[in-house]
Amino acid sequence: MSFLWLFLLLGFLPLVAPTCPEDCRCATDIIDCGTTDLTDETIPTSFAPSTRQLSLSNNYLTFIPSGLFDNLKSLQLVYLWGNPWECNCNILYLRSWLQAQQNRSMYRNIVCWSPAHLQNRIITYLSEDEILATCQYWYCSMALISQICLFVFILVQVVLLFLVLVYVRRFQRIAKEATRTTAEFYEQVGPWGSPDMHGDD
Repeated sequence: MSFLWLFLLLGFLPLVAPTCPEDCRCATDIIDCGTTDLTDETIPTSFAPSTRQLSLSNNYLTFIPSGLFDNLKSLQLVYLWGNPWECNCNILYLRSWLQAQQNRSMYRNIVCWSPAHLQNRIITYLSEDEILATCQYWYCSMALISQICLFVFILVQVVLLFLVLVYVRRFQRIAKEATRTTAEFYEQVGPWGSPDMHGDD
């Protein structure tokens, strides 16, 4: 009997449909997130698998998160213009996705915003070496910053070691002076704590 009630309950429950991303406009198989001030941090992490058309145009996207379009098997068209694309390592996924499209001419307006030497270049036609070169520049910059930080760290350690040595030597000098003062004090007093008067006999 309980199985019958469960079956009936499931039969009347509505199917759960993917919700429309915040600030976007959605139809049955169209999602319009254009001109919604999307950034790399606020771009939706997923879309409905049935999406056929998707608009991400006129936002502030510099790259597309890796794998974002992979589960959209019905996707036919994505509007991507009007974004400040940064053609560095992060653009590799978008470039790969664009190159996999049958009609690449539809994406000729998707161009690099930066770096300067790649500005206005069509992302679809960028070579992998050109993109990897920007990654190497970024890696070199990070390596340089790391070396500078390491140098500063070592310098601080040297300064701290020098201060410790100065403090230890000063402590040793104070200890020697205290030992000498104590010895002089015991030379001036007798074994019973009274001044040694033998010198007056």
